[in-house]
Amino acid sequence: MSGTNRSDRQRQQRQAPKRRPAQRASPPRRSPPRRRPVPRGDSLYTPGATSARQSVERRSAALLVFLHQLPAWVLPLVLVALLIAGLAVPGAIGATALCGVAAVLGLLAALSWPQVGALGRLGRAAAIAAVLVMAVVQATR
Repeated sequence: MSGTNRSDRQRQQRQAPKRRPAQRASPPRRSPPRRRPVPRGDSLYTPGATSARQSVERRSAALLVFLHQLPAWVLPLVLVALLIAGLAVPGAIGATALCGVAAVLGLLAALSWPQVGALGRLGRAAAIAAVLVMAVVQATR
């Protein structure tokens, strides 16, 4: 009888899958943040531009590439925060925040100026002027 039990045990051991010793679960690896690719070609420069325009485009190219690499929601969030702070805080601090909004709008307007028509240019200039008027009002409060 002991021979049958031994052979049964040997058969069961052969059929049972071998278990590996338990391994610790490694923490999930975070992949590096994906960066948006920069557009190919000379899309940052206006063809046939004057030397002054080329100088502005060259100087702003690094800033534009930096802004392009940020998540798309960062710049609008910062601008909204500056606008709310500028409207909510009276005095020089509020005026400074609104001037920051006007500066960003001015840079973006200057860079897009050749691509837009007269109505677009008028709208951009009016938006910048309105923000600067609000800054003056906040500074005098």
